[in-house]
Amino acid sequence: MSRGLGDVYKRQTMITANMVKELREATGAGMLDCKKALTETNGNMEEAITWLREKGISKAAKKQTRIAAEGLAKAKVEGNKAVIVEVNSETDFVAKNPEFTGLVDLIATAILSSNVKTVEEVMKLEVEGNTIENIIIDKTATIGEKLSFRRFELVEKEDNQVFGTYSHMGGKIVTLAVLEGTDEEVAKDVAMQIAAMRPLYLDKDSVPTERVEKEREILTEQAENEGLDANKLPMIVNGRLNKFYEEVCLLDQGFVKENKMKVSKYVESKNMKVLSFVRYEVGEGMEKREENFAEEVAKQING
Repeated sequence: MSRGLGDVYKRQTMITANMVKELREATGAGMLDCKKALTETNGNMEEAITWLREKGISKAAKKQTRIAAEGLAKAKVEGNKAVIVEVNSETDFVAKNPEFTGLVDLIATAILSSNVKTVEEVMKLEVEGNTIENIIIDKTATIGEKLSFRRFELVEKEDNQVFGTYSHMGGKIVTLAVLEGTDEEVAKDVAMQIAAMRPLYLDKDSVPTERVEKEREILTEQAENEGLDANKLPMIVNGRLNKFYEEVCLLDQGFVKENKMKVSKYVESKNMKVLSFVRYEVGEGMEKREENFAEEVAKQING
């Protein structure tokens, strides 16, 4: 009799919200399933994970080591606030899934309604009683691929300023610019320029001193190796340094719609001024998975 009561007490061991949360993050299973697994295993985390796997409920855990370097970037504007975000998936196919694109929009909207500064803060934002972190876990389980929220930038402007946004290749490259002035067409032209020409800095003054000095060293060594007149080296290096600025500085670039005119002259001619910009290219700087295409197709066919 006493043994039977003891077994009942074991099964009724208190399962805390933190225990459920930890198991959910580890497996991607729903909260009720996690609570049941912990109850069935008397709160033992490892046994609960095994229980979920045996029941075929654990979905997200095995996806955590996969590479998610595809996905979408998105810029969204609301009044004097704008946000640009990047959310990653494993494949380009999933990046076009309405559930995934909806997730990207949901994250962007949540950020616009807040004053968050970091990705960690975004993950804690609540939407309809659920955190962004848990929503991503749920979508990972539902969609069947590892999904991750990589980065964002929240930007504000004044009433006498305008946002310019541009999306290229269905959200593979997205740009957001802030200009002084009110001409939205000019702002869009600048956003297109940023997408096409990949500037790293706004102008010469924005380039870090260390970067300029490093480039000067490289150009000097190149000129010396070419056996050029030593007396003319400073002039030659300065000339090549200006070419460097034309490549990496937005305002020094040739305007894509009229290459003989620099971007700085174009915006000035429209009584505008570029104040800042952000350019996101999905997966830039991330490790890309390399798989044989035939093998990938075979995997899809064979389930």
